[in-house]
This record gives sequence, structure tokens and C-alpha cells, in this order.
Amino acid sequence: MSPKFGNLAYMRHIITYSLSPFEQRAFPNYFIKGIPNVWRRFRSSVFRVAPPMIVVYITYTWSNKVNQQSKRKNPADFENDE
Repeated sequence: MSPKFGNLAYMRHIITYSLSPFEQRAFPNYFIKGIPNVWRRFRSSVFRVAPPMIVVYITYTWSNKVNQQSKRKNPADFENDE
């Protein structure tokens, strides 16, 4: 007779633990501990991340503005064209 499903193999020295899905809580203490933790982590790293991003944004916008100005034609070159 074959063993029942779930007991197909016997392994020694391997211990497994499981918790019933009906006993698990998907978001325990999400609003009590989770949101304040996110805010704390944001405040601790914002001064390390934000300044380089601001510098990059300012450099990017400046370079795009200079590029657009350099691509523009000079109207004085075309005054005598008719």
C-alpha cells in the first residue's frame, strides 16, 4: 500500500514549522508602527539623497536651456533676405 499524500517521504533531522493562514495577520501594526517608521527613515536619509538630486535637476534644466539657445538661429543673419 502506498503512503498517503503528504507523507510520501520521510526525512530525518529536518524540522519544519508552519502557521495556519487563518492565524496570520496580513498587516499587523501597519498604521501604528509602519507609517511612523517610514517617516523616520525618510527624515534620516532625505539630506543624503535630496541635495545631489537637486544639483542634477538644476544642471539638467540649465543644460537644456543652453542647448535650446545654441540651436536657435540668429535673426540678424537673415535681415537682407528677400
